[in-house]
Amino acid sequence: MIIEAIQNLIDTWLGLGTWLALVVACVAWVVYDLRTRNSHIASMMQWVWTLTVLYSGPIGVLIYRYSGRKQIPTDSLSRKGFRSVAHCYSGCGIGEILGVIISVGLFAMGNFWAAIITFILAYIFGFALNIGPMMQNGMPFKEAFKGAFVAETISIVVMESVAITTDLYLGGKSTMGDALFWSSLYVSLSLGLFAAWPANVLLIKYGLKGGMGDPRNEEQSAHCH
Repeated sequence: MIIEAIQNLIDTWLGLGTWLALVVACVAWVVYDLRTRNSHIASMMQWVWTLTVLYSGPIGVLIYRYSGRKQIPTDSLSRKGFRSVAHCYSGCGIGEILGVIISVGLFAMGNFWAAIITFILAYIFGFALNIGPMMQNGMPFKEAFKGAFVAETISIVVMESVAITTDLYLGGKSTMGDALFWSSLYVSLSLGLFAAWPANVLLIKYGLKGGMGDPRNEEQSAHCH
């Protein structure tokens, strides 16, 4: 009953169109803010925030304002957790969107194979966008892989378990021609982000992740492990 109620709520083209218009406005604002008031942030992290807002609209903007700008009054474990999960989210989101479109939208696969394909793609993209900046900073592939494997695997598994399950259950038998297909994808992405946030907070707290650089610094490192 609860799932049906949510489906009825989000299964409208008007609602989806309104959300997409809001997403476009949010992305435009974040890009402007990054270029004019937070241009010191590393280019990779600028892409991270842009993708985060693309996936989550105003929710992404709130997270960016809370944890990703030099204007934050102080840094904290919760802010570090959001910066860390956003980095993971930016890659996983690409994989999840591709996975759902390919497995469900194009080939109408059952939930099992849709979940497998979507998870594999999300893991590949999520992991790549985490070790890529480390290698750009001069770290050898083997060392970067070792440094990121455990922490990123935990983060991605938590994120995608929630996101994929939500999307498959909410989306039901909808196709790419249905508003529900796209609406459920947006809902699942944001829920996956919030599910992985406490995991990232704990990973940072216990030293499995170093978190992201403090945006108040003039030069923010791309990734810290």
